[in-house]
Amino acid sequence: MARKIPFYKPDIGQAEKAQIEEVLELEELQKAEELEEAFLKRTGASYAISTNSGTSALHLSMCAMDLKRGDKIICSVNSFPSVPEVVRHFDAEPIFVDIDPEDFNIDLDAFEKVLEENISKKLKGAIINHVAGQPTDLDRLYKIAKRFNIKIVEDASDALGGTYEGKPIGATGADITCFSFSPHMKNSVANAGVMLCEDETLYNRGMLLRNHAIESSGWDKYGNLEYIYDVVDIGWKYDISELDAAYALAQYGRLEKMIGRRKEIAKMYDEALEGVNHVSIPVRKRDHIYQLYIIKIDRNRDGFARELKDRGIHCGLHYIPLHLMSYYKQKYSLRVNDFQSALQTYQQVLSLPIYNNMTDAEVEYVCDMVKEVAAKHI
Repeated sequence: MARKIPFYKPDIGQAEKAQIEEVLELEELQKAEELEEAFLKRTGASYAISTNSGTSALHLSMCAMDLKRGDKIICSVNSFPSVPEVVRHFDAEPIFVDIDPEDFNIDLDAFEKVLEENISKKLKGAIINHVAGQPTDLDRLYKIAKRFNIKIVEDASDALGGTYEGKPIGATGADITCFSFSPHMKNSVANAGVMLCEDETLYNRGMLLRNHAIESSGWDKYGNLEYIYDVVDIGWKYDISELDAAYALAQYGRLEKMIGRRKEIAKMYDEALEGVNHVSIPVRKRDHIYQLYIIKIDRNRDGFARELKDRGIHCGLHYIPLHLMSYYKQKYSLRVNDFQSALQTYQQVLSLPIYNNMTDAEVEYVCDMVKEVAAKHI
């Protein structure tokens, strides 16, 4: 009988239970602040704002930048829909860029060309994602951004705890970096996001808009608003709950162990699947924390995925290029062949299960089944 191996499974230990218990017992109600402090300590960033999701952090970053109707933000066409979505909420325009087919990140040559074609006062910046947990060439990215005088917002949803040349993601030179504690999940155990920045003006603007743009002398320990308050702008309800913050804080404290285990699993996959017919393992160019383990299938990827599912293995697809999505295709009159590298990559990529409480036996089963399917794959 086939095993059942989910694409992802959360790991909840005693640390999470202990943190949550403190909140439920009303013993400790400063988890949001503790989470922010933990990020500042780890990354060395100047400012941190906790939010109720990674998408909220990303949208808040656009709010902090004071994005306006008609403004433009560049992003990779190989991004999760939340990236252009937060731009469109301002009636601003996301400008898509093709990808590097090896690491699936934005193609910096194409990025530079798009900047040259779109440079104007309306072009405010770029949202750069780190696909699967492997950053793009940040040194070159920042040089390009400086030359064109645009802001860089890093969508580090896949790069929580990641590094670039030894430096923590979040303190490598971006104007804003946004993190998520539940990437790729719809009904997660808990939701949390964090926005890091170096500019006090961006921080103050983000903090104001995070909670309805309310100005007050403060809140008490239970979250009650002081008697007199004012509203000075149109804000959002993006502050994180204490329960979510408690869970995120515990997970953040176990990052090294989690990342270490994912790297072990990735190594097992690499060693078992390298050289297997029809299968290409991930190309590692830089520090990689393997939030995702993305292989390529040289033909009939969907049939390959169905065969694995029949054997109890649930896979993912990261990502469907944004120009193929009905909304963006129709809104901007995009054609299927507009982004050749992203299109070809999309037709081949397949994300295998990877999570830190996955056992060696489960990894070996996935490898055996991939080999079995590949052996008869046409």
